Amino acid sequence: MFTWVNKEQGGRNKDGDMFQTVTEGLQSLYTKKLLPLEEAYFFHDFHSPALEEADFQSKPMVLLVGQYSTGKTTFIRYLLEQDFPGMRIGPEPTTDGFIAVMYGENEGVVPGNALVVDPKKPFRKLNAFGNAFLNRFICSQMPNQVLQSISIIDTPGILSGEKQRISRGYDFSEVLRWFGERVDRIILLFDAHKLDISDEFSEAIKAFRGQDDKIRVVLNKADQVDTQQLMRVYGALMWSLGKVINTPEVVRVYLGSFWAKPLQNTDNRRLFEAEAQDLFRDIQALPRNAALRKLNDLIKRARLAKVHAYIISYLKKEMPSLFGKEKKKEELITHLPEIYQILQREHHISPGDFPNVNKMQEQLLHYDFSKFPSLKIKLIESVDKMLSNKISGLMTLIREEEGKMPPQMVTGGAFEGSQDGPFGHGYGEGISAGADTEDWIVSRDKPRYDEIFYTLMPINGKLTGVNAKKEMMNSRLPNTVLGKIWKLADCDKDGMLDDEEFALAQHLIKIKLEGFELPSELPPHLVPPAHRKNPTADILYNHQED
Repeated sequence: MFTWVNKEQGGRNKDGDMFQTVTEGLQSLYTKKLLPLEEAYFFHDFHSPALEEADFQSKPMVLLVGQYSTGKTTFIRYLLEQDFPGMRIGPEPTTDGFIAVMYGENEGVVPGNALVVDPKKPFRKLNAFGNAFLNRFICSQMPNQVLQSISIIDTPGILSGEKQRISRGYDFSEVLRWFGERVDRIILLFDAHKLDISDEFSEAIKAFRGQDDKIRVVLNKADQVDTQQLMRVYGALMWSLGKVINTPEVVRVYLGSFWAKPLQNTDNRRLFEAEAQDLFRDIQALPRNAALRKLNDLIKRARLAKVHAYIISYLKKEMPSLFGKEKKKEELITHLPEIYQILQREHHISPGDFPNVNKMQEQLLHYDFSKFPSLKIKLIESVDKMLSNKISGLMTLIREEEGKMPPQMVTGGAFEGSQDGPFGHGYGEGISAGADTEDWIVSRDKPRYDEIFYTLMPINGKLTGVNAKKEMMNSRLPNTVLGKIWKLADCDKDGMLDDEEFALAQHLIKIKLEGFELPSELPPHLVPPAHRKNPTADILYNHQED
């Protein structure tokens, strides 16, 4: 359990607060410090609804977004390894609404209008999008082990053209932005045959502005093209994404075929397996990092709330007391970019902390600036104090308490045993090759290594470091890597290599040249027979040599 307790003050911090969990601490800080500032300057009308208890208590959520028939619903089915209520899969646009796939003891579907009045679910504020959205929003509940750790949000397939955008009946991009602010991971799915980013898809991606750290990209159905085509597809995808995601960093793209059917092209099987394991590890880590993610989102929200307060109070200050209010309002809205620059210099604010200027200009048209509140220094100072003292202390305690608890991981479904057994990624390859065989795997190539060994003129059956170095340098591996190989191969630590140790060094060089990583410690199955403590292994090895 996370604790935030100052023992010198009888179990309370200096404000008299006691928090039993990090979640409780975040919720208390938000309610007491940040919420008053948001309410005073109409933050919820301009940016994001107020947070509720369910927003802090909810499990990590994964949001899937993509064009129709890219495999979003199939991807969820692949992770859960079972169908979920409300699931429809087909080549045509089948998912016509949002589906929150969550854990429940009883399998069933909860409609959107009932979902937004449930205080235990983090969806109450979606009520603002109206019946057109709620009629296309359901919660699919089922007893699945994966869903005990995370929830998954399936979204409608994105189509191209203006017609589909208008016919939805609700602001699709705003709904995505609402989810983007609250989920832990945003996965954009692409089909290897559908790389075009339509206007609506572009607007959907732009709705995640400020959530770039949450975004991952999956290039699905990559087995349907050969290696040469895959290289071209990957390049085209990166080019398309570069025009929409305006960040200098390259977004992480996972390649693979995420469904439980045979691969159509097996040339890149190892690549797909490695990519799948990387994606699994990323998703599995979400519960462990959930508290830190909520903390990070609260910090971003607090910074935006401060900037918003400065903007609103500045507009109030510039308004005339009696005449010419409408004309002044138009002037201020027109010159909002210049106002941003003034506030940047005056309050030392980063340009990235300001809201989108065009959207802000549109929203301000509907407000009477003369009714805006003036700047309340105490509210700003309270938030500054929270950011500088309370948040930093809580951040430290998150890591301290995590060290005392077993790591939380997503288990079950496709995650169950994904790294264990003979079908785990890398099993029987690289450093693990020969782990399940009785003979010493190095012995298969030892006659060839022995020829090299004896040409280097060993002394009393051993090579000196100078002579061994000359041969090992022929691999062209860096000295740091060769130094590690030397330490692993020199089993008796005498600074010299006998024939078995030299053969082991050559085997480790071969493994590294094939692209596999070296271990920090030599695994038991690679220890040369003459250096093993088990005499039975020596007898077996000598018998094979005879």
